[in-house]
Amino acid sequence: MKDYQKLAEIQQDLSTGLLRCSDLVDLYLERIDSTRHLNLFVEVFADEARRRAAEVDQKLAAGTAGKLAGLVIGLKDVLCYQGHTLTAGSGVLKGFRSLFTATAVNRLLAEDAIVIGRQNCDEFAMGSSTETSIYGPAHNPLDPARVTGGSSGASAAAVSAGLCHAALGSDTGGSVRQPASFCGVIGVKPTYGRVSRWGLIAYASSFDQIGPITRSVEDAARILEVMAGKDEYDNTSSSQPVPSYFDALQTPQAPATIGYIRDAVESPGLDPEIRAATFQLLEKLREEGHTVKAFDFPLMAYVVPCYYVLTTAEASSNLSRFDGVHYGYRAQADGDLETLYVKSRTEGFGPEVRKRIMLGSFVLSSGYYDAYYTQAMKVRRLIREKTEEILTQCDYLVLPTAPTPAFRLGEKTDDPVEMYLSDIYTVHANLAGVPAISVPAGIHSSGLPFGIQLMGKRFDEAGMLRLASKIHSQNFLQVM
Repeated sequence: MKDYQKLAEIQQDLSTGLLRCSDLVDLYLERIDSTRHLNLFVEVFADEARRRAAEVDQKLAAGTAGKLAGLVIGLKDVLCYQGHTLTAGSGVLKGFRSLFTATAVNRLLAEDAIVIGRQNCDEFAMGSSTETSIYGPAHNPLDPARVTGGSSGASAAAVSAGLCHAALGSDTGGSVRQPASFCGVIGVKPTYGRVSRWGLIAYASSFDQIGPITRSVEDAARILEVMAGKDEYDNTSSSQPVPSYFDALQTPQAPATIGYIRDAVESPGLDPEIRAATFQLLEKLREEGHTVKAFDFPLMAYVVPCYYVLTTAEASSNLSRFDGVHYGYRAQADGDLETLYVKSRTEGFGPEVRKRIMLGSFVLSSGYYDAYYTQAMKVRRLIREKTEEILTQCDYLVLPTAPTPAFRLGEKTDDPVEMYLSDIYTVHANLAGVPAISVPAGIHSSGLPFGIQLMGKRFDEAGMLRLASKIHSQNFLQVM
């Protein structure tokens, strides 16, 4: 069978009878079974996916199929899917089954997408390597000794390995884009509020966004177009009209002003080959007729500490509901209710989640709230305002996605600061609430892929996707 890069290619073969959805599902199931050593899927919906594929095949024959017929997707284990197990990679949710389906997932199902399984992730999406999951670490299919990135690492790896055509991840500080970079695929973080968070297990509610992971920008545009839009169940979702992102890709790319942040690209912590590729891309864009401008961003040193102060604070609040009483894991405890809470949460949560809850509780505590949380909120406002100011002077910003290619499993687990700094280029977009996309940029001398990131103005996903598509399809960047 062909190695399909785009849904359009699948749908073309479905329309001519060269392919059936059932064939696709069987192929993906065989591949999943043969790559179990990578630990990417924590549950496979084999029988259900086959039934769903047969139904979509019937719809195709009758001419009533939805616009995503032929799309086989995986779901990160933080997205609700009614009647299916949901654990967020944590022991505290052991045995829990979703009572409803996330809005984003429902909208894809309504257009005849097929869900093939639930994918591994860092516990409660807290991690940059998919090593904190209760199910064990995910392995990069391009080098199983390397991480997949995180927290949507298994989802990106599954798309890269051809175990599903696309996947849905969640991006709180780069959790879609960074693993996309490490696995050589495309990952999109929409503008905050562009996609409903209803049915997404919350990590940090003012940061989280659901985003697609694909092999082509075209497919990312098609999936995002279906998912986006106002949702009555999520009052943070925007009522801003949703344009046709797919149609926007057909519009020629007009000359634009492309900015880059000097502090990011010239940082000594950035891998020299990724720096060279970033400047190579900027030069190619200049040759194509775009204007390239450098900007200073004096707040770059504050983005990671600001992000971790605020997200841990929100996490400590969001995760307070997992108490061992209402649902999920309950410890065997004699004594009072407080002892039950403490034992259930201590045994149910992994070390990284416990650490972030304690950090969040500390920055919200009496005597420290103003010193940490309030100050971080002020810094976030400055970051957002400075970013918006820069984006009034340019159309898009170019940054590296991650400072390095995928690192080795276990390499950074003993150094949390080093691990957190792997998010240095991605947390910016979440703090500012703007859209961003990671596009494969080249192959490092280590043999591993790496990505380059575009950031756009709020709700300008259409323009951002158009430029990303041009960069990806024209293969601007040479192999390093």
